[in-house]
Amino acid sequence: MSTMESSNEIVSTLVNENPKENFLSASDILIKFANNILNNPNEPKYKKIRIGNPAVQNKLLNSVGAMECLFLMGFEEAEDGEHLVLPSGKSLQPIRDIRDGLLQELAKLQTSQQHGQIQQGGRQALSQNSSFEGQRLSQLLASEMQFSGRIREGMKRVLQYENPSTQEKARLVIPLESLQQEAEKSFQSAQANGDLKQDTRDFLLLALLKWFKFTFFKWVDTLPCNKCGGATQHNGNVPPSSEDLRWGASRVESHICRVCQVDTRFPRYTNPEKLLDTRKGRCGEWADCFTLCCRALGFEARYVMDWTDHVWTEVYSSSQLRWLHCDPCENICDKPLLYESGWGKKLTYAIAVSKDEIQDVTWRYSAKHDELLTRRTLCREPWLRQTIHSIWKKQISTLPQERQKELWTRLLCELTEFICIKVDDENLPGRSTGSLAWRQARGELGICAPIGASPDSNNSNQNGFLFKPSAREQQSKLIHVRYSCAADKYQRKSTGDEELLGWEKGIFEQNSICRKEELDWKMVYLARSEGSTSAEITWKFDLTGTDLKLSKMEFKAQSSVFENGKVSWRICAGDSCLFPTVASLQDFAKFDLDASQILMVTASLKGGSGDQAWQHTQLFRQSSGDKDGYPFDIKVMLI
Repeated sequence: MSTMESSNEIVSTLVNENPKENFLSASDILIKFANNILNNPNEPKYKKIRIGNPAVQNKLLNSVGAMECLFLMGFEEAEDGEHLVLPSGKSLQPIRDIRDGLLQELAKLQTSQQHGQIQQGGRQALSQNSSFEGQRLSQLLASEMQFSGRIREGMKRVLQYENPSTQEKARLVIPLESLQQEAEKSFQSAQANGDLKQDTRDFLLLALLKWFKFTFFKWVDTLPCNKCGGATQHNGNVPPSSEDLRWGASRVESHICRVCQVDTRFPRYTNPEKLLDTRKGRCGEWADCFTLCCRALGFEARYVMDWTDHVWTEVYSSSQLRWLHCDPCENICDKPLLYESGWGKKLTYAIAVSKDEIQDVTWRYSAKHDELLTRRTLCREPWLRQTIHSIWKKQISTLPQERQKELWTRLLCELTEFICIKVDDENLPGRSTGSLAWRQARGELGICAPIGASPDSNNSNQNGFLFKPSAREQQSKLIHVRYSCAADKYQRKSTGDEELLGWEKGIFEQNSICRKEELDWKMVYLARSEGSTSAEITWKFDLTGTDLKLSKMEFKAQSSVFENGKVSWRICAGDSCLFPTVASLQDFAKFDLDASQILMVTASLKGGSGDQAWQHTQLFRQSSGDKDGYPFDIKVMLI
């Protein structure tokens, strides 16, 4: 395809795939960029565009095809990742072709006099209103137009999942028989345990999610070198080819080999049929392909667009009569607070779309509705509600009456669910997919973050909690404390089973400790923060202010190590310290204590190998279902 043909194609995309308002604003800035270069070909400042420029953010990034116009002009991503640059020596003809194509399309629009008069009148009215409120309204209207455009883009996207031949292709790669067998076993096990909420289809969904994550799809940070197979690094973007655009890859990354300097292209495909072949990508590709697989197996599925840069899937459970959150990147189902509570995301908008309907599902994913509302500034709430519901009614109007009635009933149930704010009582993990640096840059590591990842991470605890004897404990001369990692709570047996919720609530100090939950293996434990080389955690018992002193203790502290990881314990009473072996603490060990009033029990974690070294030292590892087990148990006898 010639440069002119490519230009015509991408300009056509810009015109046809966007609302007129988006096209007008995008073409306006693109023509300015082009004229600046064509009129000043030797001026370097016109050949560098800051990606964070408000005009780029507001007019180009939210318009389908706009950034592709820049890439076809010859712009490339700079090494700093913050600018687009036009390399010296590039031909100016592609720039001229793009500009002329845009001018032709603008001329066509001007033939509609009524539209031109209305728009001109609107512009004059806005320009005359110089007040802050007038400017704010203008900005808000433009923002709402962009918001509406993204919704329409998502609704068009989900129609790809409905192609019968594409669904058939998906069924050919899904090992349905083995997944059904796995689902049946899980269903029978659940029935035996008295769990009657789920049916075999729910367990089939879980099996599909697990297969997709661990067998079928692959996460990509950077691709291996096409020539030598060596490691590569991101080297900006390159213009998409006609074949890339055919499969929806308007963005193509360049991954340069660190050894042989060969450039490996990584097209970011949005066509789910193509993704059945490539089987790799990041969250966008994962959600596209997984949603297709759900539809291929007859699940009702929705594609969820998150305005804080993530996407996932929702699947309707006929047995539970509700939508289930499914994140294929993480192999997580029905944990909607994962992003806010686990990853630490500051959510704003999450819009779910399917072939039949659309819904603002943000409220399902937050336990902090009041806080969330303060961040929803892109559009007016009444406008959003009206827009969503208007589109929803239009979507279902073509469906059979019985189906319409079903969807109305679901809508009422879903809105009722949104009104009931969730209780954030789970310790959810940070993001696991993607490189550590990438996740840290996005602020999605959660509580198992590396040292210094964020000021509010749990890398150090300033609580300084002290176990001081109550009147009851002074009388019984016993302090008995135990901790369940599965339930994430301390139980103070010596005070009538008083409870402290949260591992960090009962510690005196800690450094680089987090609680890790393995959702696939259903195990929980305390470990080092990701990326750390060592960690410590201390519990303190303080008898000062009483006439009592330490006498003896019985202590159990179960731990697990892998590779060359090492856990060591230190028990200090006054000026004397004991160093029991890990093996001796797997069950209760007895110790005589120095007759002092201060007892400190400290665990040190270090060692391990490779990228997962932080996970090779584990305290109190137990099954997440073992709510009655207490792998950490201390009985302190007093005199």
